[in-house]
Amino acid sequence: MTTHSDAESPETRIGKDFVRTIIDAHIAENKYDQGRVQTRFPPEPNGYLHIGHAKSICLNFGLAREYDGKCFLRFDDTNPSKEEQEYVDSIQEDVRWLGFDWDEKRFASDYFDRIYAFAEQLIQMGKAYVDDLSAEEIREYRGTLTEPGKPSPFRERSAEENLDLFRRMRAGEFPDGSRVLRAKIDMAAPNMVMRDPTLYRIKRAHHHRTGDAWCIYPMYDFTHCLSDAIEGVTHSICTLEFENNRELYDWVLDTVAAFPERPYQYEFARLNLTYTVLSKRKLIQLVSEGHVSGWSDPRMPTISGLRRRGYTPEALRDFCDRIGVSKANSMVDFALLEHCVREDLNARAPRVMGVLDPVRLVIENYPEGQVDEFDMPFHPEDESQGSRIVPFSKVLYIEREDFMEEPPKKFFRLAPGREVRLRYAYYVTCTGVEKDADGRITEIRCTYDPETKGGWSKDGRKVKGTLHWVSEAHAVPAEVRLYDKLFSVENPAAVKDRDFKELLNPESLTTVQALLEPCLAHQEPGWLCQFERLGYFCADAKDHAPGKPVFNRTATLRDTWAKIAQKS
Repeated sequence: MTTHSDAESPETRIGKDFVRTIIDAHIAENKYDQGRVQTRFPPEPNGYLHIGHAKSICLNFGLAREYDGKCFLRFDDTNPSKEEQEYVDSIQEDVRWLGFDWDEKRFASDYFDRIYAFAEQLIQMGKAYVDDLSAEEIREYRGTLTEPGKPSPFRERSAEENLDLFRRMRAGEFPDGSRVLRAKIDMAAPNMVMRDPTLYRIKRAHHHRTGDAWCIYPMYDFTHCLSDAIEGVTHSICTLEFENNRELYDWVLDTVAAFPERPYQYEFARLNLTYTVLSKRKLIQLVSEGHVSGWSDPRMPTISGLRRRGYTPEALRDFCDRIGVSKANSMVDFALLEHCVREDLNARAPRVMGVLDPVRLVIENYPEGQVDEFDMPFHPEDESQGSRIVPFSKVLYIEREDFMEEPPKKFFRLAPGREVRLRYAYYVTCTGVEKDADGRITEIRCTYDPETKGGWSKDGRKVKGTLHWVSEAHAVPAEVRLYDKLFSVENPAAVKDRDFKELLNPESLTTVQALLEPCLAHQEPGWLCQFERLGYFCADAKDHAPGKPVFNRTATLRDTWAKIAQKS
């Protein structure tokens, strides 16, 4: 049997991960004609892609781009009861949004006739047989990790009988689950995958592409390697969970011996991210049971959810580059993902003002009815973004947390008798407050210095605090959704004694009624910005509309990852 031990070799070149090291070696030895490199991204269309898939997308499409090769998008659509066109469409949208495109789009169902022919070939070679055992009996016969399996009583059927039964399976003569086609390999193999694995099962389900043309469908392990070979893939790159399946991948291709240049499988560590789950089964549960609002809920680790939350393709690609490609499983801190989006948005996001927890501020000596207009840049370091006019009036709103009656020593914001700067506007000094019957502050009263217009003092005096604000008469009401981590524990998958849904963070979504500056009333869905001093926000892709703004918080301004990195 052909092997590929070089897949297990450690990295041998500085700056090269093990996959690129392998590819470089193959090009040097001309393993494939003219140094050809071809990869594929092969999702099953039974759900939405998540950030773990983003890592695979960046790797497979990135390798093709880097080595001037090809990358196919192939849908492994061999389980029709769980697959839908909706998922096919969303997967294509996600790949393109990440900044990649495929050389060709294929479906495993394109090859159903050829895969069936290979199955007949194995039967005729005496390498496959039709088994009448039930699924439960097959499990019992397979043995354990310490005990060999025992052969099925149907294992020694003749090639002629097996071929007849298999063709009758295809013709629909037998009920679902009554028979399967199994490879005839070794029931005592140390690798349980090799103990006569199932190649085909009877399954009457309407297929989203082939309709009712088939009532038998090939299993993933049989389909995948043959699809790779048919397409001319050179490097079949998948996650470590498929490492045990590689032996079967090689067995199928070596046994059919139909491809002069056949692919080989290489495994890399899948992405594990703190405070989330990436199991498709668990994500489906979260959606179907209503724990989230859908696949694109901004708390979800799906690419569509991250996009709706305001993450950019550049941030996700940077994240994937930073975590790299290795063969060792590890847990990646969610703070690194947030760091990547902050770095990207800090450079590009326009700055605007919004108040999330408003308290009224009245400037007692400001002329009644007067409105100043301040020309504020959208980005202080990027003049090309231009500016906007922000109105200023006698009554404003500031953040409630920006005022304290009895401030601690290092509180540099507004307090009785203290002077602060209102961003781009004036210096103001607090003269008093008004409270309701419960003692809650309802209004802060101030005076302003008209000589500080633009936010600077002509006499050179300095203030330590600068506050953002909005004018009451011009404020735009908005719904703002503050998102936090979806789970309350760092590694929910490691908690074995509780249902993972019990670990959901009850404060993963807080909705507030905020007040925003006027320019935010008519931005388009998906528009990204920084609310000064508060964080990065995105106009919601579904619920936001001009005149009815809804913003999602992408990330706070505080960067915990940068602090972690500095300490390490």
